[in-house]
Order: sequence, then structure tokens, then C-alpha cells
Amino acid sequence: MKFVIIGGDAAGMSAAMQIVRNSEGNQIVAIEKGEITSYGQCGLPYVVSGDVESPEDLIARSPETFKEKYGIDVRTLHEVEKVDCDHKIVYGVNHKNGELFEESYDRLLIATGGSPVMPPWDGKDLEGVFTLKTIPDVKEILADISDPVHNVTIVGGGYIGLEMAESMRAIGKNVRIIDRGQQLAKIFDEDMAEMINEEAERNEVTLNFGESVKEFSGETRVESVVTDHGEYESDFVLVAVGVTPNTSFLEGTGIAKGVADAIEVNGFMETSIMDIYAAGDCATQFHRIKQKSDYVPLGTHANKQGQVAGLNMINQRKVFQGIVGTSIIKFFGLTLGRTGLSSKELKQEHIPFRTIKTGSTHAAGYYSKEDPMTLKLFYHEESRKLLGAQIIGKQGVDKRLDVLGTALYNEMTIDELTDLDLAYAPPYNSVWDPIQQAARKAK
Repeated sequence: MKFVIIGGDAAGMSAAMQIVRNSEGNQIVAIEKGEITSYGQCGLPYVVSGDVESPEDLIARSPETFKEKYGIDVRTLHEVEKVDCDHKIVYGVNHKNGELFEESYDRLLIATGGSPVMPPWDGKDLEGVFTLKTIPDVKEILADISDPVHNVTIVGGGYIGLEMAESMRAIGKNVRIIDRGQQLAKIFDEDMAEMINEEAERNEVTLNFGESVKEFSGETRVESVVTDHGEYESDFVLVAVGVTPNTSFLEGTGIAKGVADAIEVNGFMETSIMDIYAAGDCATQFHRIKQKSDYVPLGTHANKQGQVAGLNMINQRKVFQGIVGTSIIKFFGLTLGRTGLSSKELKQEHIPFRTIKTGSTHAAGYYSKEDPMTLKLFYHEESRKLLGAQIIGKQGVDKRLDVLGTALYNEMTIDELTDLDLAYAPPYNSVWDPIQQAARKAK
């Protein structure tokens, strides 16, 4: 059987490896628009800060490795522009020589990922204006900031914006974040986000909330950012206002799309067209708490969906079990973690809920009175099932977040949290874990 995979990163190559490891005698062709396959996009900001020494350190397997070791025909700098679902052929262009190509398939996986959103602002094409999604992006940024760059403006206060703000401060740049909302990290409740805002200001990041960018000003290089409130001197701009799935080339195919224009898939990663699968940042994810499709483009989901797609493409039936919305980020001295739904999302979903918010320390109080941790839990008003959690602190956040993510996956109640047998020793925990301390206060 001949498998064609469009996209050579997390989802696409995870699927390819499952086909290789669990079947024999098949032909696999992976078509990648860029030059690089299988790399850790989430590490890109840490290349800028110097925590990761080189962009190449992020690459897990090269196209040559896939070809020589696993027999996967990886074709880089090849872009698919059209899919003929009736005749099972993909069409595109080879950017190495400009020639057109076509490739037939028995089964097709679309794993084209997502692209950073760049609004149509005047001046977006000036030198010094960037987005960040790929290794070539980070290489261009590194080359640019090697020249005297002093004033960095980041448009957008989401995860990429926060990580890049920290990275730019680490290398001595003046940093300003502009966001049209009233807080950083909108996936957190407002009261929790206050701690994030304070951490930014403590590290000399200037925050401009409630402002909308109008244009970037300059002759050949950006010199300032103009908003509806003012103009700010900037010789470097990073636009980090979201990601959109790369699905526009599928118009007219009949492949159904869902949330955020992502490809709608079922639990087997099947699309609405037989023998066509989709996975990763171009596809939807089933949200276990919302009980419907969502769009949460993260590397963890892409790898899992890719594995599931690969197995189903060779008739080894496996279901993607869905997500609960777990994410974590380091922001200067804080760790920001959340899982499940926020209060805003719960209201949007019309789910009746109650909230508990507590303060604690990551270790026994007598062992460490420093490093406070703030924890917020949401649970169903009637069934008492856990619905979400947000944790912000300096240490121990990741440990609690993973416990809560596991509890959400298994549909545990707020009361069952108190029965968990969690690790305890004074340097690591109290007799009652902060999660359990909060759960015990549930009415």
C-alpha cells in the first residue's frame, strides 16, 4: 500500500514511524514544504535566550535519517497545492527547481500544521518584523538581533509572547508587550493573571493593555509601532497573536472543517473523505470535558494524533482519547500551569460550577515558608466532578498540574482528590498536598 503524508514534523513523522514499525512492504512518501523535519518547535524561544545552544539541537531526525534508516521517502521543499480526492492524487510544486509534481496515494495523511497569524497591518513587511514558528524563523531572528537592537515590541500576550519576552530580557533588550486585552495569558482567569502581570513588571517588561496595533512605521526597517493609543519606538517587533491551521489548499475537496477552520476528524483521525486522515495543528482535537471538538494546537497533541493516525492507516484500530487542556509555561521566576476549563470557558459552555482558591507552599510549611503557590480549582455544582485547575508558583507546579490533568482525564470528583496517595516528605510536600488542601474546602 502507498501512503502519502503531507507534512514532515510532529504529527506527520509520528504517523510515518508507526507505519514503519508496525507493518511491512508499504511505500511511504512524506512531502514537506520546508527543509527540516521532526524538530521541537516549543524550544525555539530558548534558542533566542541561549538556554538551547543551537537551533540544530532541536532536530530529532533529519530527512536523511528517515530515508536511510527507515526507508521513508522524505521530499523537502515540496509544497502540496491541491488534493484530488476522487482520483487519489496530490499536486504541488518542487521549490528546489520550480517544477510541478503529482503523487498518487492509497491513503493520505494531512499533517500540514499551523502558521502564525500576521494581520494585514501596514509595515508588516519591514525589516525587523517577525513571527516565530520554525527553525528558519529563529535563525532570522538570531541574525537580526546580532545587530544593535535595543527596543523590542511583542504584539500579543500569549505563550509565545511571554516566552519571547523572557528570552529578550535575558539578552538585555528593552521589552514592551502590547495586547488589546486587559491581561497576559488569557487562558487564565483575571485574578490569576494579576500575578503574571506583576511578574512581567518585576522583570522590567512594559505592558500596554487595551491597545490595538494600527501599523508599523519605518523606511526600510521598523522604527516604531503605532496603536490606537500612541506610538512606541521599536527596532524589533515580534507578532504573536495566534496560529491558524494550514488548510486553505483543501478548498473544494469536500473535506469537512470544524473549529477555527481546522480539519474535522473522528477518534480514528479520519476526515469526512474515505482514506484521508488528518492530525496535529491542522486538525481538531476532541475535548473530554466539553465533549466536542476543539482546537488546541500543541506538540503533545500532534505527536499523539500522529501515532493514532499512523496505526489506523494500517488497519490497527486505535482511538485518540482526547485532551483536557493541560499546558504549562515558565515565565521568569514563575511557573504557570492550567488544565481543564477556566471560569470563562465554563460559563461559555453553560456548565454550573463552583470555585476554590487557596494559597500554599510547595513543601511543608515548616521546611519552606518561601515560594508560595496559588491554586484554583473548578468543580461541577451538582456532580462535583473536577472541571479545571490553574496553578501559579515558583516550585512544584508541574507536579500538581499533572496530578490534576490525570484526575480530569479519569473524571474524578473534587472529593476523590482527598483520597489520593501522593508522595510526602517535608522537602517536597505537606502531609496534605496543596491539591488536597483545596479539595477539602469544597462545600
